[in-house]
Amino acid sequence: MRKKREPVLMFESNDEGLPKVVRDYRARYRTISQVLDKNPEILDLVDRDLRKLSQGDRKGRKGDFTSENILRALIVQDVEGLPFREAVIRIGGDGFLQDFVRTRKKAVMDYSFLDKSSLAIRPETWKRVNELLGRYGVKQGIINPKVIRTDTTVMEANIHYPTDASLLWDTWRVAERLLVRARNIVEESVPHRFHTRKIKKLYLFITRYSSSPSAKRQGKVQESFRALIERVEWIVAIAADFCEAFGSANQIELAATALELRSFLPSMQKVVAVARRVQIVRETVPASEKVFSIFEPHTELIKRGKRNKPVEFGHKVLLCETAEKFITDYEVYEHQEADCNLTEPVIHRHEKLFGERPVVLAADKGFCPQKNKFEELAKLVKNLAIPQRMQDFMDKLLAQNQAFRAGIEGTISGLKRAFRWFRCFFRGFKGFARNVGMGVFCHNLIVLAEHECG
Repeated sequence: MRKKREPVLMFESNDEGLPKVVRDYRARYRTISQVLDKNPEILDLVDRDLRKLSQGDRKGRKGDFTSENILRALIVQDVEGLPFREAVIRIGGDGFLQDFVRTRKKAVMDYSFLDKSSLAIRPETWKRVNELLGRYGVKQGIINPKVIRTDTTVMEANIHYPTDASLLWDTWRVAERLLVRARNIVEESVPHRFHTRKIKKLYLFITRYSSSPSAKRQGKVQESFRALIERVEWIVAIAADFCEAFGSANQIELAATALELRSFLPSMQKVVAVARRVQIVRETVPASEKVFSIFEPHTELIKRGKRNKPVEFGHKVLLCETAEKFITDYEVYEHQEADCNLTEPVIHRHEKLFGERPVVLAADKGFCPQKNKFEELAKLVKNLAIPQRMQDFMDKLLAQNQAFRAGIEGTISGLKRAFRWFRCFFRGFKGFARNVGMGVFCHNLIVLAEHECG
């Protein structure tokens, strides 16, 4: 069983003679530590998830690190913007950070254990933790939740740019790799021969000449596409038969291979079906019916009208923050919604969290609902600072609130740079939500620390 926390001496490090930038750096961590100590409910929530990692053995041996050690190590990793391996090295080589993590008398935890611990904390837990932090900030008078601004951004998935040819090649190479692994375990399980070099040659030919202006070359590209689709359909059918036959085999390794292949199978089948509809039938397939990665099948195509990046592949994230740059609310959408449909839920979630509606809600024109709905929402919020048309900017109060709204763009930029929101390297949609929640939590801790230090 893992302990929640244990008594330790606080910050033995001496700051005398250190440069001001180092003293400020340490002061921020000390204030973050005080905020965590004043909110024990945060550790309680995280501890419930982390207890799953250590159930104890028959002799009753307890985990080497407490839940508090793990939470604080994750905070250091995210605040410093380091990979897990480098974060562990940084903590192990810095006595001050060991004091913050409260592992001065302990060995340094392994980076793989820290990674596993981060995956154990659910996205719902980070959501509740941030709500507790928001109520604490209001209670201390650090933040004012009556005036808020909101905007959306996109966190991209860790995938390559998807084309029909590249997705077909991904499907072939993954299916071929797993089927060959199964054949090495039991030779009779996969009697087929795979000519992977020929398939790769088809893929490279399509990639190289798909944009050629030559009609003759385009004809050959279509022939290659047809051959590639037929061969990938063939191997996907073999993969489906293999999963059906050996999914419950007595051979553990063979059953595990079939289970892994089965997890890819729905995405593979959709890739082949879409490629046939687009390249052979010449049908226009909507984005909602496509899959953009067999490794991250949850990924969505999002168009936001950006000139240098017309399409993005990931998920939409909504943020609401106060004038103090404290993020009071966030949402990660598994299926994207229009911004105009998000305004009313923002108001209701704010009221549920703080017990009152905001006095001012500033957002860009995309958040403006239809006229009837706008009038309904305007009765809920004293100043609904959302422009309906360009002439509305002639109003001085609206123009002032729109200038205030623009401040959230800086927060989004900071989150993308400091907390690596430009791309999510965790797998699955839960990884997206977990990454966003952890980033918001650490951002808010820094905001509270800066205001308390100031």
